[in-house]
Amino acid sequence: MAQFSYKAKNAEGRVLEGTLEAESEDQARVVLRGRRFTVLEIGKSKAAKKGPAVKMQDVVIFSRQLATMQAAGLPLVQAIGIIAEQASSKNLQTVLRQVREDVSSGGNFSEALAKHPRAFNGLYVNMVKAGEQGGNLDVILERLSTYMEKAQALQSKIMGAMMYPLVIIVVMLGILVFLLVAVVPTFKDVFKSFNAKLPAPTLFLLWISDTMMKYYLPLIVGTAGLVFAFKSFGKTEFGAKTLDAIALKLPLFGDMLRKVATARFARTLGTLQKSGVPILDGMDIVAKTAGNKIIEQAIFRARASIREGEGISGPLRAVGVFPPMVIQMVSAGEETGKLDEMLVRIADFYDTEVDQMVETLMKLIEPLTMVVLGVTVGLIVLGMYLPMFQMGQMAGA
Repeated sequence: MAQFSYKAKNAEGRVLEGTLEAESEDQARVVLRGRRFTVLEIGKSKAAKKGPAVKMQDVVIFSRQLATMQAAGLPLVQAIGIIAEQASSKNLQTVLRQVREDVSSGGNFSEALAKHPRAFNGLYVNMVKAGEQGGNLDVILERLSTYMEKAQALQSKIMGAMMYPLVIIVVMLGILVFLLVAVVPTFKDVFKSFNAKLPAPTLFLLWISDTMMKYYLPLIVGTAGLVFAFKSFGKTEFGAKTLDAIALKLPLFGDMLRKVATARFARTLGTLQKSGVPILDGMDIVAKTAGNKIIEQAIFRARASIREGEGISGPLRAVGVFPPMVIQMVSAGEETGKLDEMLVRIADFYDTEVDQMVETLMKLIEPLTMVVLGVTVGLIVLGMYLPMFQMGQMAGA
């Protein structure tokens, strides 16, 4: 996904400048046309990474404060200025002062926010735009706050589920390296004094220990090189698709990631629909926030079908990514005219499913890692003491 800067004219004839994320320049033009913009200039943004980044929690606090002030009838420019002065985040202060300046100069609030993509993403900007047009900005900001809090909670659960096994693996590797580098070499001279043929497990352990001691620098450099190559591969389009496809097929984790993506899709699209964002714009935003390239492409394919005049449930069924229950509930939502409510219910259901899966994974991982660590350490200890057992048997004979 690349950042594109554009200059375009909206339906009212106002010339706008901003940035957006898209797979290609053609897709960026499609997105802008979907917003009823006439593109004047477009190209890859050289300053896409510039500007201060703002934490989601800070954006949530800002949104709730602004919603309260708007509901109380405080002018927008004054409210932004008050929040900017009170903000604890220096980056948020910088961004809000620039936003306040743009709005006080006559610009739209959503357009001012769009100039800061590292603070306010496409979802945020489009919902604020819908709130401006509908005259219910305070309600939209409250919805955004609730959405971001739930999204953050879901992300924290996933990070917890992923980090726990990683920490256990790192600890296991640290213990193994300590045993092989600090403990095993102390037995080497003892074994030499036996003047006897050592068992194969002991010879293998001594060989690993010697290799690690002798070639520790190449091993460290090689490991760092593999990590760097893996990260670089993951940043390419082909690499991201390959790794995401593998991730979805992993036992337990793959099912959990699919449910996380389903919950994120349903909550994001449901929030956008409830806020009055057009379905095509909503699908475009949802695709970019999917968190998985395979699911992202599937949503874009569904979006293309919807653009041709189809409903949403048929294209979602055709891409074959989402569970049948999701398709059935979306279809029911379309028929009853309550798609937004149905999508939020789907998100709540899968949030609960993810909670249960995380708990199950935690319960499985802990004893499994303890068993693996115990067996590995036991084999090392056995390899060290096996020659002594054999010498004891020979002496007894």
